[in-house]
Amino acid sequence: METIVVGVDGSEGSEAALRWALREARLRGAKVRVVHAWSYPEVSTYHQAVHMLEIPFAEDAARLLDRVVGTASSEAEGLELEKLVVEGEGAPSLVEAARDASMLVVGSRGLGGFVGLLLGSVSQQCAHHATCPVVIIPPDRA
Repeated sequence: METIVVGVDGSEGSEAALRWALREARLRGAKVRVVHAWSYPEVSTYHQAVHMLEIPFAEDAARLLDRVVGTASSEAEGLELEKLVVEGEGAPSLVEAARDASMLVVGSRGLGGFVGLLLGSVSQQCAHHATCPVVIIPPDRA
């Protein structure tokens, strides 16, 4: 059975990508691997570092993934769905998760700070480095 990997970060674009991937999986009879990558923020002092270790980033990431998948529960009904929370930077984590996949689906823009860009850095890096076809979904194409 083929696998479609989709990256989600809670943004409108990633939710559109998830809905697209679910529809495509239904057409292909594929399973869907929904991936959310997280990483510790950069810190400049020991005090900040100690504080960061107290924040439950992995648990927060798992809750975000559950919430995003829950928003598409009707579209996901009857499909084989795997949820994967990965510690690491977005693009490398998605590329690795899609190593054995038939396609990788991402939103065109995520939660990054450069709002005016048409294509975000994660989607751009995935397009350059994935070993499978990459589909980039704009948010208004749900």
